[in-house]
Amino acid sequence: MAATLQGKRIAFLAADGVEEVEYVQPREAVENAGATAELVSLKPGSIQSFNHLDHSKTYDVDVTVDKADAAGYDALVLPGGVANPDFLRGDPDAVRFVKAFFDAGKPVGVICHGPWTLIEADVVRGRRITSWPTLRTDLTNAGATWVDEECVTDGNLTSSRKPDDLPAFCAAITKTFTTP
Repeated sequence: MAATLQGKRIAFLAADGVEEVEYVQPREAVENAGATAELVSLKPGSIQSFNHLDHSKTYDVDVTVDKADAAGYDALVLPGGVANPDFLRGDPDAVRFVKAFFDAGKPVGVICHGPWTLIEADVVRGRRITSWPTLRTDLTNAGATWVDEECVTDGNLTSSRKPDDLPAFCAAITKTFTTP
């Protein structure tokens, strides 16, 4: 793959409970395209990833969200997992960090349960989005139009439903993240 993201800095916002494959594959995709990826989280140290409901590997945190500045990043990825976005949406600094990307019109990629954090940041109203099917009511109640599609791009927001959609999601974010 051509280094289409050379010089770009991509934030991956995740906490304990992140679905490992939804963190690892998009990160590899943007790094393979030339970007620098950084793990932003709620606390220093490392986060515990999961493979569905089973513990998997841990990943070192690059910066805590209370110290991270969205202005220093070109794009944001919100991986899923059930616990991860629930922890993030309960943290005011994480919600502010996410909202800052939307306020600046920067590209954002979200998969699976990740949209819970977007709902808390009040950035889905009027958008077309997909997610894990159980978030349909939450997204609809927040003013989004939920669709059951592999990958959806609506303006600066790219969303996917589940790990099976990762090839399409990774291709889409790599493409949309190249936009200035």
